Amino acid sequence: MRNHVEALRRERKWSQEALGAEVGVSRQTVNAIEAGRFNPSLPLALRLARLFEKPVEEIFFDED
Repeated sequence: MRNHVEALRRERKWSQEALGAEVGVSRQTVNAIEAGRFNPSLPLALRLARLFEKPVEEIFFDED
């Protein structure tokens, strides 16, 4: 699964640490999500969607 988390975070000029603090995860977790090494749980994906004010489908998508 791919995502736009890094682009959305950079648009807001947030560090990985700041984003992690907003959604309750570590900087390392944010890094792993952005790099595609970790798929977030549904609750975390929903928190990110709410924070970025976007539907989950606009942030996370299939690699196809």
